[in-house]
Amino acid sequence: MKKVAVLIPCYNEEMTVTKVVTDFRRVFQDADIYVYDNNSTDQTARLAREAGAIVRSEHRQGKGNVVRTMFREIDADAYVLVDGDDTYPAEEAEKLVKPVLEDGIDMAIGDRLSNGTYFSENKKQSHDFGNRLVRDLINRLFHSDIHDIMTGYRVFSRRFVKCMPVRSEGFQIETEMTIFSLVSRMNICEIPITYRDRPEGSFSKINTVSDGIKVLVMIFDLFKDYRPFYFFFILFVILLVIGLAVGIPGIAGYESGRAGLGGIAASIILIISAVSFLTAGIQLDAVKNQTQILFEQRVSQFEQEEKNRK
Repeated sequence: MKKVAVLIPCYNEEMTVTKVVTDFRRVFQDADIYVYDNNSTDQTARLAREAGAIVRSEHRQGKGNVVRTMFREIDADAYVLVDGDDTYPAEEAEKLVKPVLEDGIDMAIGDRLSNGTYFSENKKQSHDFGNRLVRDLINRLFHSDIHDIMTGYRVFSRRFVKCMPVRSEGFQIETEMTIFSLVSRMNICEIPITYRDRPEGSFSKINTVSDGIKVLVMIFDLFKDYRPFYFFFILFVILLVIGLAVGIPGIAGYESGRAGLGGIAASIILIISAVSFLTAGIQLDAVKNQTQILFEQRVSQFEQEEKNRK
């Protein structure tokens, strides 16, 4: 039998953790249910343990740090990642697990947006705007068509979990996992799920402004790393256009006897900087290609090790 592990990162979720653990134990009777307590100041850890979960701790604050430790420490064939706030019904997990165990899918995404339940349940309009902004930005930059980037309900294959280098510390982790799966050509599927808002008295740990800025910074950082030529080509074009816009009037002014040396000097500096960015993009793109080859070799080696293990 293939092993399923349910991963529940928690920070101050004493109101909901018992129900979440109990629901998943009912749906996956043979699965291991892990609750990783992330410095909670309430009774989250005790209640999770009493509900039958395997409770561990991660002292580095942030969801990304918790996920990194989970991925390193836990062995399974399918990994169900779900928040501990009871916004994702446990019954939905079975249809996410099936394609991972049976169809070779590396990441099954629980899509809250396609059936409209997220927009009807979620009470924060800023979250709706943030979800759309991140989705549209990633789809445009990475030429994809993912409907729900920020969902916290996903199922991963063992290959995905053991090959992904987690860099995020906080709530950027969903963005990072999505982009990694796209650039690494992992097998992805999206399955619509129902979403329900947090119960009354339970509060989200997400700060819309600060965490939103971190997510946007993560997107551009990963775009720079995974698509360096395009990133630096955009900077090349911007600086080149500005340099020409500054330089042409300067040359015209100099030829007509008016002072234009300052504009010409600024134009030269901008154009040289633009060419430097283009050169850097070409060089870094070559490095990226070699890194991709090494990653593919690592995945092939992992798959061979898995065959030998079984």
